[in-house]
Amino acid sequence: MVPVADPDFDVLILGAGSGGYACALRAAQLGLTVGLVEKGNVGGTCLHVGCIPTKALLHAAEVADQTRESEQFGVRASLEGIDMAGVNAYKDGVVQRLFKGLTGLIKGRGITVIEGAGRLTGPREVTVDGKAWTGRHVVLASGSSSRSLPGLEVDGERVITSEHALRLDRVPASVVVLGGGVIGCEFASVWRSFGAEVTIVEALPRLVPAEDEASSKALERAFRKRKIAFRTDTRFHSVKAGDSSVAVTVEGAGGEQSVIEADLLLVAVGRGPVTEGLGYDEQGVTMERGFVLTDDRCRTNLEGVYAVGDIVPGLQLAHRGFQQGIFVAEDIAGLDPRPIDEAGIPRVTYSHPEVASVGLSEADAATAYGADGIETVSYDLGGNGKSQILKTQGFVKLVRRKDGPVVGVHLVGDRVGELIGEAQLIYNWEGYPEDVAPLVHAHPTQNEALGEAHLALAGKPLHAHS
Repeated sequence: MVPVADPDFDVLILGAGSGGYACALRAAQLGLTVGLVEKGNVGGTCLHVGCIPTKALLHAAEVADQTRESEQFGVRASLEGIDMAGVNAYKDGVVQRLFKGLTGLIKGRGITVIEGAGRLTGPREVTVDGKAWTGRHVVLASGSSSRSLPGLEVDGERVITSEHALRLDRVPASVVVLGGGVIGCEFASVWRSFGAEVTIVEALPRLVPAEDEASSKALERAFRKRKIAFRTDTRFHSVKAGDSSVAVTVEGAGGEQSVIEADLLLVAVGRGPVTEGLGYDEQGVTMERGFVLTDDRCRTNLEGVYAVGDIVPGLQLAHRGFQQGIFVAEDIAGLDPRPIDEAGIPRVTYSHPEVASVGLSEADAATAYGADGIETVSYDLGGNGKSQILKTQGFVKLVRRKDGPVVGVHLVGDRVGELIGEAQLIYNWEGYPEDVAPLVHAHPTQNEALGEAHLALAGKPLHAHS
């Protein structure tokens, strides 16, 4: 590596979201000097306009549902309504407490926070408000923003993104959600729990199309039961926004068009990398469709320059960026960490019910190992005591290589996101069903469902019909 003459920092990080701040904290912990450039608040999308505030809304939605349905538990309660000012105060309070804790951690580690919009202006140089800062290593962590579609103009009033949705001071009477992925399904779930009429429009054949097909079908059944309407194999055509409503024209697979009217249109068609105008391409960073390309060690083509998080092709998940940030810090420090297996990153959609997974879907496993080279089993949560107490439905589905390790775990049901920890250990440690079956799972817990599924796949089902 060509040395930088008397650099300001050992590690200079552009962006203080999940990937950037994790890299900063770990690098400082390892004795490296760190500069962290951020134009907004440290914590980035996840903390301020993503994971944390949306999950706070989803918990408020769960409380609303439990109150509305309390009589089935023998509790007489009535839902008087949703106070969005109160919901937002609760949500914002959670964010602020975490933000305060994070800023304290960063200050306590001696990390230099450089406030302002940074731009890569040299091989290992970032310029912020006219001042150039240098590092022996530079980490690009500029994150992502909500995408739209060609010809679809977001006005922030009638046509909104998830960022706008988080700031709404009212519950809309009706919403069209464009996109049936994670973001779309989570907001559809929240608004339905709050009492709105919701219609999801998804261009692909099923909701949460990145998940196993069985998980998609289970979520669709649950949404039908909740009276959340959805149209799959349906594309957005146009929208006409009025003073008090929107008229959304959509097109089915056969080319037929129809109009859906609602108070709002939420555009939830994914997130794009924030890289334009940041100097990456001018400095020769290899890019594709706005994404920064890296090897499995998060290294770009420029010596000493790394990239982490949503700007790198792959799952746009906060915990992926977080782990990549830690990996890069340890790599720079010479610890030679093991590259991250992308398939081993857990995925959760926090709708009602939740959908969680790690590893390969049945279809992907069949492609990788052949249809005759895999085995699957599904354990219905109907046989799980805690799930019956919670009155949730769903399943644990396992995919294994025949006579080999478990290569995919797929879960549907309320709170199953909390089970993904054990599931990702099983996948990442290449566990066999026979390894997991003897493990003792506390009773009564939903965690037992993982144990029961592995018992079944090991050839000794108990609370399941063999």
